[in-house]
Amino acid sequence: MHLTWSWATLIVASFAAGVQNALAGGGSFLTFPALLFTGIDPRTANIASTIALFPGQVTTGLAGRAHMAGAEGLSLRALCWISLFGGALGAVLLLVTPVSVFTRLVPFLVLFATVVFAWGSFFRKPSGNGDKASLDRRAAMLVQLCIAIYGGYFGGGIGILMLAALTAAGLGVRQAGATKNVLAAIMNASAVVIFLIQARMLPWLQIVCVAVPAIAGGQLGAHLLHRVNENALRIAVVCIGVALTVGLFVTS
Repeated sequence: MHLTWSWATLIVASFAAGVQNALAGGGSFLTFPALLFTGIDPRTANIASTIALFPGQVTTGLAGRAHMAGAEGLSLRALCWISLFGGALGAVLLLVTPVSVFTRLVPFLVLFATVVFAWGSFFRKPSGNGDKASLDRRAAMLVQLCIAIYGGYFGGGIGILMLAALTAAGLGVRQAGATKNVLAAIMNASAVVIFLIQARMLPWLQIVCVAVPAIAGGQLGAHLLHRVNENALRIAVVCIGVALTVGLFVTS
């Protein structure tokens, strides 16, 4: 009975994650604990979540590609290469991290991601039209590299981090939003390739059970984009993140 409930929870959570990613981001806050609920270890759950949510990231990035742009003094091509390299490096770091070590790190990573998501959702002041850059070229490159490494390693909150960095580098909000979707797909593409080549015994049944409902949920999310209270969704994501963080600290 518990096994049936855990798989049903995974499918429902994955569908909700697809909707959430399309509307406000933070879908991994739903898939990660749901994957843990099926009995796999935290590092494997993180890898499985990254692989399973990747197709939806690609379709989201393609949908807004017309609004992509490079930052001031930093071309879109350079941002893509930085994201590709950083995502690969983060994935390699994850694979060489022992499961026991990653398990101890997870509560802190989830806490960081929750704080970042809450800050970006409720406290960060959006930039104007991107006409004044507060990050120069070198600083923007370094920040994007760090975000990409974190994205390949864990990834919670990367959308908010990139949105903040890109607007600080001079992009308007709409351009930054479209660009960060593409960069997120690129950094996760390199991570997914490395996971597929190097990771052993991937839980393919769980991956499929996340990917298919998440894609369907993403389509519904796109349809509901202008019909749902986005703040309510963001509050729900933060609450899930807080509950997950507390639970992980208690059980670690």
